[in-house]
Amino acid sequence: MKKVGLSMMFIGLLFIGFSVWTIVAGNVKESQSLQVAKAKVAEGAKKAEAYLPKKGEAAGILLIPKLDAELPIIEGVDADDLAKGVGHYLGSLYPDEGGQIVLSGHRDTVFRGMGKLKLNDIFTIKVPYGEFDYKITKTKIVDKEDTSVITLQQTEEELIVTTCYPFSFVGDAPERYIIYAERVK
Repeated sequence: MKKVGLSMMFIGLLFIGFSVWTIVAGNVKESQSLQVAKAKVAEGAKKAEAYLPKKGEAAGILLIPKLDAELPIIEGVDADDLAKGVGHYLGSLYPDEGGQIVLSGHRDTVFRGMGKLKLNDIFTIKVPYGEFDYKITKTKIVDKEDTSVITLQQTEEELIVTTCYPFSFVGDAPERYIIYAERVK
C-alpha cells in the first residue's frame, strides 16, 4: 500500500512539474515574440499593402489597455503560432487594408481576463506602418465548429477577436467567444 501511495505521489509531482514547465515555456516564447514584434514595429514601413509577414513570424503588437496587456501578434493560428502569442488568421487583412482582421488566442494564456472586457473598450494594434484603435461594438458566443464569423470580407474594416469559451472550462472548450470591434478614426 505504501508503494502505491508513493507511486501516486510521484505521478502527481510529474503532472505538476509538467504543468509548471508548460506555463514557463509559454511565457518565455511569448516574451521573445513580443521583443521581436517591438523591434519590427520600431523599424517602420511605408504602407499596409507592402506589409506581408511570413507564417510564424511576429507581425505586430496587440494592446488591451483594460487588461494592461501587451501581446505579440504572430502570423498564423496553429498550435506553434498560438504558443508564441495572439494569432493573426491567414488570409485576413491588417489595419488600413479595408477588410476583416481576425485575431485568435488561448483563453488561458494571452487572452486571460477577456471576460472583463465590455462594449466600448479599446484594442490597439501596432504594426510597422502605424497604430490603430478599435472599439468593441458587440460580443457573441458560438459553437466551436462555427466559422461563419470569419468572412474575410474586404469591404469594411473590422476587427474580430476570438477565444475559447467558457473561460473557466477545463479541457477543450465547446464554444468560442467572439468580440467585434470597429475602427476608431
